[in-house]
Amino acid sequence: MASSATTCSSVLHLLHNDTSTSSLLSPKGMHLRSSSFSLLSPRRTSSPSPMIQFSPKGFGSGSANPLFVATAEKKKSPFQTEAVRQLTGSVTKTEGFRFAIVIAKFNEIVTRPLMEGALDTFQKYSVREEDVDVVWVPGCFEIGLVAEKLGKSGKYNGIVCIGAVVRGDTTHYEEVANSTASGVLSAGFNSGVPCIFGVLTCENMDQALNRAGGKVGNKGSEAALTAIEMASLFGHHLKE
Repeated sequence: MASSATTCSSVLHLLHNDTSTSSLLSPKGMHLRSSSFSLLSPRRTSSPSPMIQFSPKGFGSGSANPLFVATAEKKKSPFQTEAVRQLTGSVTKTEGFRFAIVIAKFNEIVTRPLMEGALDTFQKYSVREEDVDVVWVPGCFEIGLVAEKLGKSGKYNGIVCIGAVVRGDTTHYEEVANSTASGVLSAGFNSGVPCIFGVLTCENMDQALNRAGGKVGNKGSEAALTAIEMASLFGHHLKE
């Protein structure tokens, strides 16, 4: 027992008088020696992460926080968007473009204001009156066939398809609306000329009138503006 006590006393005396090692923390005179840390703490087998930086100094004024963790520098993406060529249609370069409007007679109380909105928009964007043709068809079901025929003629840069399908008491509404949408889409694919869907599919007549110059605006005008932009995109950038 006496021998063990003597050994411990010698070790503590050695630690107390060891001033050659640097301290880990020194807040205002309070020292924790690295030698005692190595004796009293388990040895670490892995090196600290390079992301963690410990300060050799204390917490005093002007010293760094020993637990400060450096954030990784964000790498810049090598993909420069400024170098990517971006193509878009213009609504101001309309010279030389010709357009057609295919319009359904059915629900003319709605389709005529839509047509007038489209013609007004063409005029505002400097499309000449003689460069716009209006073709009337019996109903929405016939729009796609005529639009494709006009597109394949090679005379037009864009075709606006106008109609109004209002829900009734039967499933006729779904059949006509779906067939009209598919017909206009196919007309554009098959002819290679932009065919713009300006057909209203509404629950009731009030909704249709509100979109034909009423509270919601004029969808015929929007369709004409889309036709101008698509004609410009095809004519200026997507030529064969």
